[in-house]
Amino acid sequence: MKAVLLDGFGGLEVLKVGEIDKPAPKPNEVLVKVAATSINRPDLVQREGKYPAPPGDSEILGLEVSGVVEAVGSEISEWKVGDRVMGLVGGGGYAEYAVAYANHLMPIPEAMSFEEAACVCESYITAFLNVFMIGELQDGQTAIYHGGGGGVNTAAMQLTKALTPSVKTIVTAHPSKAEGVKKLGADLVIDFTTTPDFTGVVKEFTAKKGVDVILDHVGAKYLAPNMNSLAYKGKLVIIGIISGIKAELNLALMMVKRQQIIGSVLRSRPVSEKGEIITEFSRRALPRFADRTIVPIIEKVFTIDEVVEAHRMMEEDKHFGKIVLKVADL
Repeated sequence: MKAVLLDGFGGLEVLKVGEIDKPAPKPNEVLVKVAATSINRPDLVQREGKYPAPPGDSEILGLEVSGVVEAVGSEISEWKVGDRVMGLVGGGGYAEYAVAYANHLMPIPEAMSFEEAACVCESYITAFLNVFMIGELQDGQTAIYHGGGGGVNTAAMQLTKALTPSVKTIVTAHPSKAEGVKKLGADLVIDFTTTPDFTGVVKEFTAKKGVDVILDHVGAKYLAPNMNSLAYKGKLVIIGIISGIKAELNLALMMVKRQQIIGSVLRSRPVSEKGEIITEFSRRALPRFADRTIVPIIEKVFTIDEVVEAHRMMEEDKHFGKIVLKVADL
């Protein structure tokens, strides 16, 4: 089968399109003929050799797929050949065929294209898990989402407006993406290039109360302003560390305000746990895709042969929403 292979680890030059054996599903797995996948930030980190696939998963890049069921393992009864599916994979999305656990797949709503479906599982499930299941965001609260315009950020914005419409959202963004973030419904957009310490702006906006949930992928640089912006019993959910891993923390303030700092990753969670997360996402969020309340935002669709250009766009942070890699016409 055709797949994107890595010629070592490093920059764009290591991405090569070549041929590799088609995988075979285990008894509890499904073989998916891939129509599309998407580019996610972890793909770039894995390409650089800093984010290996979990043991037993494919070392091919790609954390989510959309496509059609090609074959099912002997223990599978809930899926049949020909079903339109989208799902999480531990690796292997940048290929014509990928295997996925049966409980990591969801049906593609009739109104969705394969390209749209390829955007759902990594970014939207990550946002849903961390904002709603871990952060426990409720109507009437206030949240900060960093990195305006990114895949997880736009997913969090759309999910928040669809599931908890009275939540007030604050988004930090580059000025080039501010207008797009406003159109998504952000109540306050903070230019992080001119306001790296957003504490004062947040306190003014919330009348000194602070926010209830913060979704952060920045890490060390934002720890202090994040904590200073959290309300009493507020939750900081950290899903990335692009600015570093070490920072000072005022433990006394955290204790007095009964704040929580929660670290979270999706990829390395146990199979059963990811299945439970996907089940909850299917129950609460998937209907909003089916009725087109939520429509994935796609910056551009590249072909699998254009994978270098797709990674370059992600590296240069020139996208708003998702970057899709089309693998085949199905």
